[in-house]
Amino acid sequence: MSGDHHGHHPEPESPAALRARAIESLLVEKGLISTDAIDLIVRAYEQDIGPMNGARVVAKAWTDSAYKDRLLTDGTDAIAELGYGGNQGAEIVVLENTATVHNVVVCTLCSCYPWPVLGLPPSWYKSAPYRSRVVREPRSVLREFGLELGPEVEVRVWDSTAEVRYMVLPERPAGAESLSEPELAALVTRDAMIGVVKVQAPALAR
Repeated sequence: MSGDHHGHHPEPESPAALRARAIESLLVEKGLISTDAIDLIVRAYEQDIGPMNGARVVAKAWTDSAYKDRLLTDGTDAIAELGYGGNQGAEIVVLENTATVHNVVVCTLCSCYPWPVLGLPPSWYKSAPYRSRVVREPRSVLREFGLELGPEVEVRVWDSTAEVRYMVLPERPAGAESLSEPELAALVTRDAMIGVVKVQAPALAR
């Protein structure tokens, strides 16, 4: 496994998060909002709204080789160029997937995650089975996500910490050479930036 795990501990909920949880409980109790509606909003931030930042970073790296070099050299600074940053992304290391190397990200002790570029962490990322199994048997876990990698591909697992968080730069899919930067960004998913899937070619993505 790549990446040392040091200084890693669960972060307590902020006062704002605790207040939000209390307000949510009160609204549900009074029948003003349903838990299903809250789940839909959370899902949108997990899968669509939040990861849009990371998708823009990926698309720019695919279309601007100088930016890609800066991104792989100093992910935090390069991401900040696009206006993304914050406490949950104090230091972000970007890992490039290629035809022979596939990177996947985990946080084995809690759920450290680069919020500024990926939004809210999905529930499966925080689950004990994912956090333990992807380290021991990454190919099996990736297969369960529908990603089958050949024996010629080296799989590297990176363990996020409170100090360093990781984001995957997926391979640009074949057939996307003529797409614009916004069109490329629309292909990039949160799961591809965690490394559990690949970005699909435009025809497949549709």
